Amino acid sequence: MAQTPPPADTAPDAPTGAGKNRPTPTRAEQEAARKRPLVANTKEARARAKAELAAQREKARVGMANGDERYLTPRDRGPQRRFARDYTDAGWHFGELIMPLLVIVILFALVPNTAIVFYAYVGLWAYLLFVVADMAILSRKVKKLAAAKWGDRREKGLGWYAAMRSVQMRFMRLPKPQVKRGEYPH
Repeated sequence: MAQTPPPADTAPDAPTGAGKNRPTPTRAEQEAARKRPLVANTKEARARAKAELAAQREKARVGMANGDERYLTPRDRGPQRRFARDYTDAGWHFGELIMPLLVIVILFALVPNTAIVFYAYVGLWAYLLFVVADMAILSRKVKKLAAAKWGDRREKGLGWYAAMRSVQMRFMRLPKPQVKRGEYPH
């Protein structure tokens, strides 16, 4: 009996249907094919990413300055912190003038007269006592008002938060003051 050769279309070398027709790639070849940079290395892509980041930062800065809750730090978030900020911003405080006073005392320290320098330092220390007293009064007042408004749910640290805000000059506070002087929150 003679064997008949298989037909040409079913030969082992011939492609059959949906086969791959190539050897299986090694793991190293597959990994090398998948490797690509996470961030494109083109100059345009870097410039675009930098511009997008700058736009996001500017949006966050403006949002924080305006008191938008989404952009505030955890330290500044929440209705109780807003209350403490608004109460502090509505009043006048001795601590707001501490930085200009320090500059004046430094200028007086340059004067060669020791009596002037001595009285400038005494005046600075006396003013610091007023600042500390004002911070203590503000802290107690904010805690008392917050306890009346929120009861047992009052957050810790509201008095310290308000006192530290009172030492900053008004135009340098972040988030920026949302109330005018005299507009105390209820």
